[in-house]
Amino acid sequence: MELRPVTAVVALSCSVLVLASCVARRRVITRNKAAPAQSLLTADKHDLLTLIEKQYKAVDTLNATVDMVPALGSVIKGKITEYKDVLGYVLFKKPDEMRLIGLYPVVRNKAFDMVSRGADFRLFVPSKNEFIVGRNEPFDVPSPNKLENMRPSVFLDALLVRPPEPQQRTASVDFTDEDNAAYILHILDTGPGSETYIARTVWFDRLTLHIVRQMIFDPKGEILSDARYSDWKAFDGVPFPKVIDINRPKDGYGVVLTLLKVEINKPISDDKFALEQPEGTTLQVLGAKPSTQPNAHPAGDSSAPRKKTTH
Repeated sequence: MELRPVTAVVALSCSVLVLASCVARRRVITRNKAAPAQSLLTADKHDLLTLIEKQYKAVDTLNATVDMVPALGSVIKGKITEYKDVLGYVLFKKPDEMRLIGLYPVVRNKAFDMVSRGADFRLFVPSKNEFIVGRNEPFDVPSPNKLENMRPSVFLDALLVRPPEPQQRTASVDFTDEDNAAYILHILDTGPGSETYIARTVWFDRLTLHIVRQMIFDPKGEILSDARYSDWKAFDGVPFPKVIDINRPKDGYGVVLTLLKVEINKPISDDKFALEQPEGTTLQVLGAKPSTQPNAHPAGDSSAPRKKTTH
């Protein structure tokens, strides 16, 4: 018995569907180990700018005990050496006061003590008996001594993501695929020759709308700083990332900060950001040759012609 044309078409269609059901493969998309059923949050550029401003305004002071993992090298050079088990203390007070103290593993002697107030910083390195002073701006050509490339401003930029400056323009894009679900806010500035360049990018996780990354670029488009934020928790009622991973590829170092104990918006007195040169240490002004003699003037001798930072 022959099939009618219509019946034949229906039979053929059913056969194709059955075959397709055998060949088709369903993929379950998971992002950042989140539940597959978790829906993505939506936000426009205005929402993202509001989130940055809200987070920035929420923190006036920060006092934290941190686990530090410093690293020398970079992805660009293809080699990174990590140094684990460094305990540190971070003090921050708006707008730009910061102190970072690092302790050696096991013995917990002071490895370094660094203070930044305004445009200048001071660094005491007990193991070398050196007291270093300089400006927060990095060198155009990084120093072979990685320690000299470290600036408090690097940590200051990473701790709190600042809102764009009034003259800067912004644009947002949706970066969502099988592996990623993020919004990226581009902050544009004007460089030499009135050329527009991307000064910063701020990344938001679309599962939470928390900031998960901030990249800072120079006018040539090269990465100056790449900070990643994870494990957001509420400290004293303020959301803050527990892990901050900072990389400085051009300077050849990085550091991962894991917050162990945190106090936010508790009073911090000004004397906590005072660091004077210890007597008997060698003074080094970055950009100049180290002094050939130890400091011959006590820190309190106002008549001594010593280099002072501007507070």
